Amino acid sequence: MVDTIYAGRLSTEALAGLTISFPIFFIIIALSAGFGSAVTALNSIALGRKDVKLYHQISSNAILFGITIGIITSIAATFFSEPLFIMLGAEGEALTLGVSYTNVIFYGATFFILNAILNGLLSSQGDTKTYRNFLIIGFFLNLLFDPLFIFGWFGLPKLGVVGIAFATIFVQMIGTVYLLTRLSKSTHFEWKLLKAAKKSLQTIKDLLKQAIPASLNMVTIAIGIFIINYFVIKYGGTAGIAGYGAAVRIEQIALLPALGLNVAVLTITGQNFGAVQYDRIQEAMKKANLVGLIMMVSGGIVLFFLAPYIIMIFNTDENVIGIGARYLRIEALALFTYIFLNVSTSILQGIKKPNYAVWIGIYRQVLPFGVFLLLGTTLKMGLDGVWWGIVLINWSAVIITFFYTRKQLRDLKQKAFL
Repeated sequence: MVDTIYAGRLSTEALAGLTISFPIFFIIIALSAGFGSAVTALNSIALGRKDVKLYHQISSNAILFGITIGIITSIAATFFSEPLFIMLGAEGEALTLGVSYTNVIFYGATFFILNAILNGLLSSQGDTKTYRNFLIIGFFLNLLFDPLFIFGWFGLPKLGVVGIAFATIFVQMIGTVYLLTRLSKSTHFEWKLLKAAKKSLQTIKDLLKQAIPASLNMVTIAIGIFIINYFVIKYGGTAGIAGYGAAVRIEQIALLPALGLNVAVLTITGQNFGAVQYDRIQEAMKKANLVGLIMMVSGGIVLFFLAPYIIMIFNTDENVIGIGARYLRIEALALFTYIFLNVSTSILQGIKKPNYAVWIGIYRQVLPFGVFLLLGTTLKMGLDGVWWGIVLINWSAVIITFFYTRKQLRDLKQKAFL
């Protein structure tokens, strides 16, 4: 959100470039989320079985493999970022600024992935406070680093949009040091056991079985954002993508409880799956959805009434404000869907059924291409067709996921009685 505010202050083109870059940046987020959730799931199961040696073996292999993937991603990214921007329809200054920002961000891919893995090691123990502390500290550091690099304070060169990327990387580097320090002091972690852990191809395969579906699910989200951005630019131009970009940042803040519940449910599910306490898994799902519903209804009401005033924080262009506010008011109807889908996929990953996330992700993120054409072009709804299309597809995904998850939990109980 802070990055977006600063980009909006620089220019509408800078805000548009940052918004277009998000699905490309999301590749790093996808890899990080995949490895982080894989480590959380497998280590939660290991701790549920009270197998500390397995915990360290998973940890050692995950850290080594994550660093390797991060380095490869950093090198490869510079070759495909500009073609992806062009494919999205970016041009002129928005293209130049977006590519410059994205290339720098990818240099820090290793730190993003490593931080997700370290958080997974802590979350599997039930420690979610450490990552919370990092995010809070990172927020305030970002407030300082953004203008420091953007405007060239204290004699530093003025880097503009690129400065936002440098600020992000420095925050992630500091986070790596902090998370490592906290991990070394955690209950179940011992450096001796980590160093003694074997490098195991089977362990890496087990990690990939969990990480690939989770990452692919996130990749489908990135594809979905590509598709949304394409149609937003098609129907709304630069003002449309700027308004959507500002609104999405607000939506992300409203959806933070979904991420919190996601980690909590994954940890609880994994530990109880390892301990063969299946009733607790269903109880966790019910309570998480209830809490999420209360939060999202409250957040939706706030967004509906304050939407235009919130968008004004990012940009003062009336067209941008109107587009962003319209998106938030319609999207308020879909907020709970993210909670339910996140909780359900966490439950499934915690019981070693991670592949469903990929299929429901493909459904949610690829189907919009046809739906947006139908609503936006055929029915001439324009941008409203994109916004309502997101709501309709998400709720249909909730219905499908409800029945699938219920069946999997029922089958799990039946196996327990055999």
